Amino acid sequence: MSKKTEITVIRNIGRLLSGKIEEPIIDGDCIVSIDGKIAAIGLENDLEIEEADCIVDANGVTVAPGLIDSHVHPVVGDYTPRQQQLHWIDSTLNGGVTTMISAGEVHMPGRPKDIIGLKAMAIAAQRWYENFRPSGVKVHAGAPVIEHGMEEQDFKDLADAGVKFLGEVGLGSVKDGPTAKKMVDYARKYGIQSTIHTGGPSIPGSGLIDKDVVLEADTDVVGHINGGHSALPDDQIICLCESCRNSLEIVHNGNERAALLALNTARELNKLDQIILGTDGPAGSGAQPLGILRMIAMLSSLGNVDAETAFCFATGNTSRQRKLDTGILEVGLAADFVFLDQAQHAPGKNLLESVQQGNLPGVGMTIIDGVIRSRRSRNTPPAQRLPEVIKHPPQV
Repeated sequence: MSKKTEITVIRNIGRLLSGKIEEPIIDGDCIVSIDGKIAAIGLENDLEIEEADCIVDANGVTVAPGLIDSHVHPVVGDYTPRQQQLHWIDSTLNGGVTTMISAGEVHMPGRPKDIIGLKAMAIAAQRWYENFRPSGVKVHAGAPVIEHGMEEQDFKDLADAGVKFLGEVGLGSVKDGPTAKKMVDYARKYGIQSTIHTGGPSIPGSGLIDKDVVLEADTDVVGHINGGHSALPDDQIICLCESCRNSLEIVHNGNERAALLALNTARELNKLDQIILGTDGPAGSGAQPLGILRMIAMLSSLGNVDAETAFCFATGNTSRQRKLDTGILEVGLAADFVFLDQAQHAPGKNLLESVQQGNLPGVGMTIIDGVIRSRRSRNTPPAQRLPEVIKHPPQV
């Protein structure tokens, strides 16, 4: 028996944030998704919505692609031993994040550092987050931290097993440019993306990774260019912005001043499309359920960037740089959305102006693959308006 087609309609949308930095706001008041993929975006009167299984009245709020956290350190399920905390991923969903990318499962107690062990743990982590999505959140995990002694075959084995990302280069024994470059090239050959730790040590066992190592390694992502936590000197951050052709990642658990320096430099270089955002949590400073929203508000309010552009840093920019099927409102991509509105009593004439003044928005709902995953956020300030489900999907 064939599976029934599931149609979700979102109507009465006040504003659409596309995730595309070249056109961050698009026209339309309605989105139709079929079986978890965006099928149509436009005006409700022009779309076929009669056969919908689920209808959400947005009540005039803003709909954006689900936010992406480009830098997390998950361990297993929705638990982090780093802070002895349960349900941190669900809490982050309540901050509008629908997709997370691991920069290494480094907080696993007794993390294996031998080659057989690190490969086994990476493959296992990739599998358990593929098979179990906490609260529906997509966690791209299984990111091995490279160690001396790894050969090309090891990277092929990882790729063949489904591993798509390396953990931060520099968190293991490989901290020199030539070795990092060789292994990053192996990873790239087999379709595995790479990130490098940038700045001073973050945890015992990590070390300083300066601009020379970053430039020689030539990873796909300059991880926490604003430090995690300790940033590089200003001249080195500017040099990286000038020289790197790939993603420039700014994180919540970094140096805020260095974050603004990286943003301002990227804007002057016309490289805002390379800016992506992460939290770098859970970490010593904890888990940050609202970390991505806080970064958007901080960079917009202090970095001379329109709020709609800042939202692109956490959606479409990351999608394109990371080669994901989410983060952009476009037909054929994943139906992952966050419903946002100006927080109650927050200053500003509307959501975007309020965010650009440094205020957090209220999250009213999240949808992942066309399925409602959370309602009014328990973590953000309460939104002025809330979406409402006016036709519930049939019970299975």
